[in-house]
Amino acid sequence: MSLSLRPMTVLMPFYTPFYAPLAAGAALGHFREEGLDVKWQPAARFGKSAVEALLDGSIEITLSGLMRSFDVADREGRFLPHFAEVCSRSGFFLLGRKPMPSFRWTDLVGKTVIGFAEAPTPWQCMLTVLRRQGMDPASVRIERNRPGPEALAAFRGGHGDFFEQTQPIVEQMLANGEAHLVASMGEATGPVPFTSYMTTPEFLRREPETVLRFTRAVYHTQRWLARQDAETIAETIAPDFRDIDRGLLERAIERFKKQDTWAHDPVLRRPGFDYLQEILQTGGFIRKTHRYEDLVDTAIAEKAVREVNGK
Repeated sequence: MSLSLRPMTVLMPFYTPFYAPLAAGAALGHFREEGLDVKWQPAARFGKSAVEALLDGSIEITLSGLMRSFDVADREGRFLPHFAEVCSRSGFFLLGRKPMPSFRWTDLVGKTVIGFAEAPTPWQCMLTVLRRQGMDPASVRIERNRPGPEALAAFRGGHGDFFEQTQPIVEQMLANGEAHLVASMGEATGPVPFTSYMTTPEFLRREPETVLRFTRAVYHTQRWLARQDAETIAETIAPDFRDIDRGLLERAIERFKKQDTWAHDPVLRRPGFDYLQEILQTGGFIRKTHRYEDLVDTAIAEKAVREVNGK
């Protein structure tokens, strides 16, 4: 007798192939093999932010930036633990209006960068990169007051000198000759736990076996992603990204793979946590120092890795 699948809705912060690991895991049946009927949807379509949906009980697990947990802990003293790393680098890219093969970060001095308004981590990473180059971030005008479509329209309309975005907009603009790739923020920032799975302490206590099964599925997908080429990954997730041209989707995946964007296992390690906390503190996004053990649970991910590797 087959057991019924446990239904679960998982939110994707934004609709982008940057989060291919979630889409691939569902498409490949990895969650289903663990007895989970995982359906994902972008937070905008769901109608609530990831944090809001978690706190009111609408969902149990979401993809999220660790900075969301830093923010809630900083402002409210509440902990929303992350238990599985997904994206280990920024998935954002800096675009310019002309080819700049000899680009230096000092080229941004006195210029306007249209930034990503919907989340603070890309901006905070940019500030860190500028400081690392010995620059005063105030010497660059970074605008974060326009949501994605408006930001894109503004750049297309001639406003700003540089534009920071993720996929698929990056590939679409490159293909159309509307912009030129200046820098990968993933490469410039370096490895950082950019996106991971977040839940509540209550759900971790109540259903640890469900979280373990979920994390085993995540790890199976991570192993699969590491073995596949961009064409195969694009083919697998294409039904969930029908509005993106297949060739552009494949190029976006290739660009992500080339810079080692996706985590190879689900363990969110302390050095990455410390680096992100430093980024957010230096940028003024958080004021307090938070304990790794309060915001990250590695026990389940470590167990999942042992179990999968032991098979």
